[in-house]
Amino acid sequence: MPFSSANRKFWVPVVYAAAGLCLLAVLLVAGWVTSGAALAVAVLLFIGSFWMNERVAVISAPEREETIDTALAAAILDALPDPVVLLDKKREVLALNQAAAELMGDNARGSDLSMSFRHPQILDSVSMAISGGTAKATEITLSAPVRRIFEAYATSLPKGIAGNARAILVLHNVTLARQAEEMRADFVANVSHELRSPLSSLVGFIETLQGPAKDDVAAQEKFLNVMEGEAGRMARLIDDLLSLARIEVNEHVKPQGNVNVESVLDSVVDTLSVRAGERGIEIEKRIDANLPAIQGDTDQITEVFQNLIDNAIKYGQENEPISLRAIPVERIPTVGGSGVCVSVANHGVKIDPEHLPRLTERFYRIDKGRSRQMGGTGLGLAIVKHIVARHRGRLTVESTEKDGTVFSVYLPVK
Repeated sequence: MPFSSANRKFWVPVVYAAAGLCLLAVLLVAGWVTSGAALAVAVLLFIGSFWMNERVAVISAPEREETIDTALAAAILDALPDPVVLLDKKREVLALNQAAAELMGDNARGSDLSMSFRHPQILDSVSMAISGGTAKATEITLSAPVRRIFEAYATSLPKGIAGNARAILVLHNVTLARQAEEMRADFVANVSHELRSPLSSLVGFIETLQGPAKDDVAAQEKFLNVMEGEAGRMARLIDDLLSLARIEVNEHVKPQGNVNVESVLDSVVDTLSVRAGERGIEIEKRIDANLPAIQGDTDQITEVFQNLIDNAIKYGQENEPISLRAIPVERIPTVGGSGVCVSVANHGVKIDPEHLPRLTERFYRIDKGRSRQMGGTGLGLAIVKHIVARHRGRLTVESTEKDGTVFSVYLPVK
């Protein structure tokens, strides 16, 4: 029969009483106590052992409840998506939940809050909460590894309520809300600017076809071809804007899938080889046999290399090859960690150094006329930049007269 808590509760005092009786029997045989005194002591031992057992149970129950409550509170805090930090009167981190540990690092515990956040407004808010004042909500922006925006709330804690803790800091991620506001403003500004030109052209051609060229078949054919090109340009622009908006919405969330980079590159090369052949361009592919899979989104990684290889075809010299190389790297520059480097090189005209930092800006074009003639929207490299940022990778660009322009994409394995 199992030794349950109920059995233990009964047998423990019995054992104690039996031990006392044995001792009293020895004393009685030795003549040191009388039989009446021995009987009285035995009864007291039996009753006392039961009383002590009940007292232990009563005292230990709150302790067990406190232990259970503490574990439950820790589990609840770890399940919260928002970072929560407990601070002492010196502004040192006493405890933090899982979300805060991922944001601040595992070494944040025991260090001053300023080691994790170099934002005066959040430090002042916490100091005010520690001193017992009323702290206001503040907003901070973290730039690495991707741009994230948090609203910070600092609240004071009464002395002794949680040991040495004097303040609690909660960080609420408002990146999506702020990005939506910025995207709405950018969308109106960029779209109105980019659509004005093709719409003006379409309106002009329609007026011409309805007036002077009403009966001119040759002019109609010419104008209709131009109108088709302008309408296609607007469609591509809208498609790219929608694609960029979808990427930016989830940029702060790292993708969790596995991507076979070699398969992605093979697929992209097969898709674009016909277009490259029209310009006499051969895509020379060199992929390392030990190329590892990466953590990411297959569709977005495909879009990255479609944009880069398509640009190399558009802006590279005719009858000159494009070099596509993929190798594993032990450390990604400035990011750290092992990963994969995929480089796309063409032998087009050298890009002047002053243009390189701005290539990934929305609608930035070195030669606007040529870009529009090639069917570009000015958003391709912006899309590439945001996808690489979402994957916590790095994009570099180099351009020389000898080697042409090389775009290198570094993507982490994990």
